[in-house]
Amino acid sequence: MSSALGADPTYRVVSSYKRIPGAGMPGSYPGQVVAVHSSKSVDDNTERIDAGAVREMMTRGMLALTGARDLRQAWGRFIGKDDVVGIKVNCVGRPNVMSSPEVVAEIVRNVNAVGVPLGKIHIYERFGDQMEECKYPEKVPAGVHYFGAEQTRGTNEPYDPLMYVDVNFFGEEDTRSNIIRLVSREITKIINVPNIKDHGASGVTGCLKNIAYGSFSNVARSHAGSVTHTRTFIGTLAASEPVRSRTVLQVVDGIKGVWHGGPFSTDKRFRFLPKQMMFGTDPVAIDRLILDIVDNQRKAMGAISVWDRDPRHLRNKDTPAGPDPNVNAYIREPGHIEYASKLGLGVYELEKIRVNRIDV
Repeated sequence: MSSALGADPTYRVVSSYKRIPGAGMPGSYPGQVVAVHSSKSVDDNTERIDAGAVREMMTRGMLALTGARDLRQAWGRFIGKDDVVGIKVNCVGRPNVMSSPEVVAEIVRNVNAVGVPLGKIHIYERFGDQMEECKYPEKVPAGVHYFGAEQTRGTNEPYDPLMYVDVNFFGEEDTRSNIIRLVSREITKIINVPNIKDHGASGVTGCLKNIAYGSFSNVARSHAGSVTHTRTFIGTLAASEPVRSRTVLQVVDGIKGVWHGGPFSTDKRFRFLPKQMMFGTDPVAIDRLILDIVDNQRKAMGAISVWDRDPRHLRNKDTPAGPDPNVNAYIREPGHIEYASKLGLGVYELEKIRVNRIDV
C-alpha cells in the first residue's frame, strides 16, 4: 500500500546502535495483551482518577501478563536494579487525557521496588511546558528526574546528532529527525505510557506514535495540507535503534480517552471513559485494539470512521478545523499499525492476538 501521495518515502536510518535480539518490541509477549477494567478507576462526573483503583489494576495486569508470583518478580522481568529507566509519558492532552500522575506514580513505585534508585528514573516528554502542566511532582516521589527535550520549540541541543532518521517528505529544508540524547545515551530501559486517543493524522495515537513521535525531533513535518506520511514514519521511528530494543513494556493509561479532536482536544464532548489499562510488550497488538475502541466509540457517537478517506470529508486546509467529528483535517492513516507489524514490531491480525480481559 502506498501513501496518499503515491510512492512511499525513502528513509535512511543513521545509528551506531545494534538490535539486541529478543529485547524490546515486540518483546517477550508478542500478540498478548492484558486489558484490566475497573468501574472505580474514575468518577463519571468529576473525572477524578482513583489511585487505589489504579494500583489494583496495575497489580492484576502485571501479574497476569507475566505469570509472576509477586509484583517484584513481575517488574523484574523487564527492569533490573542497574538500569536507567525512562518513562515515556504523553502530555499533549493535558490537563484531561494524558499519562495521569496516578498511573505514573504507581509505575515509579514498582520500578523503585525492584531496586532502581529514584535518581535513575527519568520521566520524559518532548515538550517541557506540557509536562509541567501535568503536575507529576504532586503524586510522584521526590528524587525522580523530569526531562522535557524542548523548552523552546525547535531547539536542537537536547537531541543526538549521531542518531537520526533522514527523509524528505515535501521538500522541507531540514530532513532529519534526531533522537532525544537522554534516550540514546543514558536510558537503558523504556516504559511507554500512552493513552487511548483519536488522532487527526494517524487515525489513533497509542503505543507506536507515543514512543516514535515523542522520542524524536522535527516530526510534524510529516503533515502537509491534507496529506500525512504517518503511515510509514511512525513505524520507521519506532523500529529504529536504540528505541526498539530499549522499549520493554507498554502500560496504556486508558482510564480516560478521546474519540475526536485528538491528540490536543480539551473539549469534554469528545472525551469518553474506557476505564481500563492495558499491559503488554507488543505495541502493534495493543494499538490494534485501541483502533477498534476509538472507532467503535466514534460509530456510537454517529461520527465517521477513522478509516474514512473520502476527500469530501476533508476541511479546507486554509481554515481551522471545526468541532464537527465528520470533518477530517488530514487523510487519516490508521494503516500505520499494520505497517509497523511488517517491520517486525508486533502482531496485527485480530485473530492472532490473545486478550486476557480482567474486571476488578
